Amino acid sequence: MIKKYAITVNGVTYDVEVEELGTQSNSVSVPVQTQVVQQSKANPQQPKPQVAKAQGSGSVSAPMPGTINDVRVKVGDSVKKGQVLLILEAMKMENEIMASSDGTVSSVSVSKGASVNVGDALVTIA
Repeated sequence: MIKKYAITVNGVTYDVEVEELGTQSNSVSVPVQTQVVQQSKANPQQPKPQVAKAQGSGSVSAPMPGTINDVRVKVGDSVKKGQVLLILEAMKMENEIMASSDGTVSSVSVSKGASVNVGDALVTIA
């Protein structure tokens, strides 16, 4: 008897056929033979880096609630647009929070381990 299944592994879907090689009673395991029939062209989405929005006069705010895992800048550092300022963990994923413009860091409002909410000021760039 052949059964068909669709199995997804790491975002790629495979259509497989399973053939039972023998049947037995009494809850004894039955050996099966599997064969990949066709691989679907599913394209798993890759996480995209988060570019924090500028708020007010150069303030970078949190785009989502989470916990600060790493602060990579300090007051007085010169930063370029797209440079990673800090790492924000949200839903067990690390998100890079990047500078939205060139400038100099005038204040850092968070530290490693701090919890933040959407819109909280993280770093100010002058």
